[in-house]
Formats: sequence, C-alpha cells, structure tokens
Amino acid sequence: MSTHSRAERAYDIVLFGATGFAGELTAEYLARHAPEGLRWAVAGRSAEKLAALRERLPGGAGIGVLRADVSDPASLRELARQARVVATTVGPYITYGEELVAACADEGTDYLDLTGEPEFVDLMFVRHDARARETGARIVHAAGFDSIPHDLGAYFTVRQLPEDVPITVDGFVRASGMFSGGTFHSALTCFSRARQTLAAARDRRRHEPRTVGRRAYAPVSAPRFAKEVGAWALPLPTIDARVVQRSARALRRYGPDFRYRHYAAVRTLPFAVGGVAFVGAVAAAAQVPPARRWLGNLHKPGEGPSAERRARSWFSVRFVGEGGGRRVFTEVAGGDPGYGETAKMFAESALCLAFDELPPTAGQVTTAVAMGDALIDRLRAAGITFRVAASR
Repeated sequence: MSTHSRAERAYDIVLFGATGFAGELTAEYLARHAPEGLRWAVAGRSAEKLAALRERLPGGAGIGVLRADVSDPASLRELARQARVVATTVGPYITYGEELVAACADEGTDYLDLTGEPEFVDLMFVRHDARARETGARIVHAAGFDSIPHDLGAYFTVRQLPEDVPITVDGFVRASGMFSGGTFHSALTCFSRARQTLAAARDRRRHEPRTVGRRAYAPVSAPRFAKEVGAWALPLPTIDARVVQRSARALRRYGPDFRYRHYAAVRTLPFAVGGVAFVGAVAAAAQVPPARRWLGNLHKPGEGPSAERRARSWFSVRFVGEGGGRRVFTEVAGGDPGYGETAKMFAESALCLAFDELPPTAGQVTTAVAMGDALIDRLRAAGITFRVAASR
C-alpha cells in the first residue's frame, strides 16, 4: 500500500489527459458515480479546456483543476505529490508516458493507464519497478479493454477450478465497436516499433525474477476452428496474453503449471482471412514513414465514435478453462469496449485503488494482482457481466 495517508494528499484521484476523447468519457463517469467525499481533479496542459470541462460535469464546482504537461517534468512531479492515485489517458505512452510513471514511483503515488503498448510496459518495469516497490506505489498498466476483461476473466475462470493442479485457459474475444484517433495512433506506433519492442522484452527478461517451482506461459497458437465456441480462432497479437501470464506468475492460485492462449473469435472463414489481411497490411504500411503519416491522418487524436455508435457497440470474451478433471465455460461481457466500458473500467480501477481493502503489493502489478476480486465486484455492480456459462 502507498506510504502516504489520505490526509497527506489533496486529492484521492487525479485524471490526467481529461480533455482527450477517452479522458472526457472517464471524467463524465467519475462525475456521475463519485462516492460521497471523493476528492478528485482533472489535469492537462490547457487550463482553459479543463475549466470548460469542469463546467460541463455534474458537481463540477467541487472538482479540482491542475495544469500539467508531459514536456514539463516538474509539473508532473507536483501532480504526483498531490494525488493518491493518478490515472492517465495521455498516449502514445512510449512517447509521452515515462515521466509520469517516474514521478509516481518516486512519490509513492498509485498509477493507472490505458496502454496496450508492450514496449512501454516492459521499459517501465526495468526502469521504475524497483523504485515503486521502495515507495509503495502500485504501477498498473492496461486498465481498460486492454486488458481488464481478459486479465480478470482468466482470474475469474481459474477461481472456478480446483487448486494446486495444472490449468489451461483459452480466451475468445468477440466485439463490435470503433476506435478513436488516439487508439489508432498508439497501434501505428506499436506496429512501427517491432524491433524496439523485442529489445525491451529481452531486457525485461534479464531483470525479472524467475518463477521457482511453477511455470506460466502464453504461447501463440496457429489459427484453428474452435468447436468449443463454434468459431474460427485467430491468435491475437495484443498485450492481453502477456498480462494474463504475469498475473499467473505472481499468484499461486493459477496452479503449478498454467497455460493461456488468446484468440479473436470469428464466425466465418472469409471474414477471418480478411481480418488477418487487413491487420497485416496496416502493420506493413506502418513500417514506411510516409504511409504511416497518411494512415495517421485518417484518424486524428481526439476524435472518436459518436454516442449513438458507442450505444450499439458490445464485447464478449468467452473462456474455456480446464484443470483437475473439471472443465468450465465463463464469460465477461459488456457494452462499447473501446470507450464506454473502458471509461467505466478505468474509473472503477482508480476508485478501487483509492478506497478498497486490497492485498498489500507494490511495484508494477497487473489488475488481477493489485485488485482482483474487489475490482470484479465493482465492475459487476457497474453492469459488466462475469458469469459461469457451464461446467462439468
């Protein structure tokens, strides 16, 4: 737990990047669902935009406004000193994120972000995990659709299986939704930095303690037709499987030998082939600077789907877990995955870190390790489904 008490900090939660697309949705959720007595603030580089946002929010008069800029490390240090939890939507994180992680690690401030960038997560572990452990700060990445449904869904599935036995879990993702300009730019950044991402992963392995007497792994499998969900299963090269693997390495409840595989579930073969071709084409284009700039201009940061489009969006992640002679089918499901539900997950994660009784932990940790059952309870109360569909 953080070494700083509530009385020592001006705010329980500070939302950095609050005037961006995802930031504003998170601010709206916090304003509508803030528990009595919550002390929180919005932060960013434009005091004028922040003040205008505060005026639009319910109960805005009680919300603080803090000016901070990623190009001004001193302002980020001051922000971290004033908060118990800092939640940031400012990405791409590999470009804009490190100074705030460093400030939170030094100040013993809990940190949350929405990154899906493996390179950033690995670099932050190498550079700031040890300091965060010293100060008691919890550094929690990927606290949105990347990767809460997958991380907590695998955790929830494991909890339905016997203890101290080898366990396998497969996750199958289906979703209907659109991405914002900020998300698209983060994806392009990841695609263009494959070599740096591999180097960061190797560096992390050199620094990360080895798991003794247990193993947890997340292999990339070949595409296949998955009879258990009645769909084509395409391996997803996202950060989600790595997050699940790290939770399994940290928590003995996952058993002595744990394997996780992560897929997109697609109903028809032509659609599956088309999806693979599209992702491959974008990844190839991202390697060429002029093509990457052209793609980036198609979806500019700050843009995102309309409220009407978000209202029609949904996601479902189905899990098949096996262990100790038992097989269980579970599901995590909700509405708009990229923004409506991401804002909900992100805000509830910040509230969970600020107010709930949680396991004592520090350093770079996953949502399952840091918050586990407490966050599942919050998300269920907020309308996200965690259920056992069948077992035998």
